[in-house]
Amino acid sequence: MRVDIVTLFPELIEPYFGGGLLRTAIERGILEIHLHPLRAFAEGKHKQVDDRPYGGGPGMVLKPEPFFRAVEAIRARLPEGVEPRVIVLSAAGKLFNQALARELAREDCLILLCGRYQGIDERVLALATDELSIGDYVLSGGELPALVITEAVCRLVPGVVGNLDSLEADSFEHPYLVGPPQYTRPPEYRGLKVPEVLLSGNHAEIARWRLQQAIEKTKRNRPDLYEKFLELQRRERAQERGRGA
Repeated sequence: MRVDIVTLFPELIEPYFGGGLLRTAIERGILEIHLHPLRAFAEGKHKQVDDRPYGGGPGMVLKPEPFFRAVEAIRARLPEGVEPRVIVLSAAGKLFNQALARELAREDCLILLCGRYQGIDERVLALATDELSIGDYVLSGGELPALVITEAVCRLVPGVVGNLDSLEADSFEHPYLVGPPQYTRPPEYRGLKVPEVLLSGNHAEIARWRLQQAIEKTKRNRPDLYEKFLELQRRERAQERGRGA
């Protein structure tokens, strides 16, 4: 997979790829990460990339021209037949989740466009296949969302994570459940004990315990997801009764 990130501040992003799984995947040729300074695609003596918003209001808006030139330049470097997903990162976008991460992990190339200030000129969406947000809050720019999406997507690319079983145990691999509690050695620490079932060696019992714990943790921490989980169960039971009839 190739990921191209267009940003006003590449220096905020670059250090992240110097360690961990993604660095190893880059060194092994599984991933390509390319950072593109937005100002490199601006024109004029001062390489201006922003201007005041039409209609008035505070702050500055990133101009469309540099983004159009950046995407066109990146497309020109791609192998023939590769069609990238172009993603505008915006607090107003569709909420990014694990299901979407799995979908994006099947792509050959992602182009991530990072906003700043009051955002990106709306006409840049004419370039985009997706407008995505990582949560219901506002950040100073799209650099952190770009890193979040890159990490979530690229770890699903075959070969990036060595142990595929660890991916299956992730939170949200069931669409409406967070992951169960995890424990390691020692079996007791300061009076806090590892649940006996995890020491039993009974894999069927461990699987049942983990599912139940995931359900309870989802109910406690994410009641919105828990309601969706219950609704999914109701639909599945109704389908089973229909097949039985």
